[in-house]
Amino acid sequence: MKRELTFLLALWQANLLAAMEYRVSFVSQVVGMMLNNAVYFIFWVIFFERFKQIRGWGLDEIFFLFGVVAASFGLGVFLFGNALDLANIIANGRLDYYLSLPRPVLLHVLASRSITSGLGDFTYGVLSFIVARQFAPDTIARFILGVVLATTIFIAFMILVQSLAFWLGNAAQISQQASNALITFSLYPTTLFEGGARFILFTIIPAALIGAVPAEFIRSFSWETLAQLVGAALLLLVLALVVFRRGLRRYESGSAIQIQV
Repeated sequence: MKRELTFLLALWQANLLAAMEYRVSFVSQVVGMMLNNAVYFIFWVIFFERFKQIRGWGLDEIFFLFGVVAASFGLGVFLFGNALDLANIIANGRLDYYLSLPRPVLLHVLASRSITSGLGDFTYGVLSFIVARQFAPDTIARFILGVVLATTIFIAFMILVQSLAFWLGNAAQISQQASNALITFSLYPTTLFEGGARFILFTIIPAALIGAVPAEFIRSFSWETLAQLVGAALLLLVLALVVFRRGLRRYESGSAIQIQV
């Protein structure tokens, strides 16, 4: 366990140093993503100028929602950038390189790439939480825990969906659609959805579990909500690992072993 953690920290350090080699590009990607998120949030500011609440959700709650979604997505893609490209790696036989090394395959492939703009998302998420002006120590602790659990759910879901490439071949399009749906619907309060749509957002596309549910947990502590988040994170993570390992048994080499610097 200690060796894997040391290896992981070394990968993250190497990714950060590589990203900062071109500092203008690094800063522009981070700031650009923050501005992109801010422009999208303006819609909600305009909306709540006219309507003070929507089914129990006000502007402060939306700040929590955007904060946890942006921070968890940004943290996930910065630390485990290949979670968004795993299907392509599988379909193109590029797992050979990782299989040739004495390291955990899934951990290595996920952490070997970092998406720089994710830092912009993460920073925006933290700033969104700060703007909500909730500085009680327990609220800050719930925000940190909520982001960690939401990040785990997000990465586990992406591993699960992208591992379909072991059976379907090129599953990049399906993975991209699933990722877009997950992020899009996570930015809306679950009170807007009912019936079948609500069921989907808690199961098939667990957008509520990286958005509204952790936002509600940050706003007000509840053992039930915490158990829901922890249970979902563990279940999805275990399911993702099982599916990936079973898929790995079916993996066909692409003869793509090469030196990566």
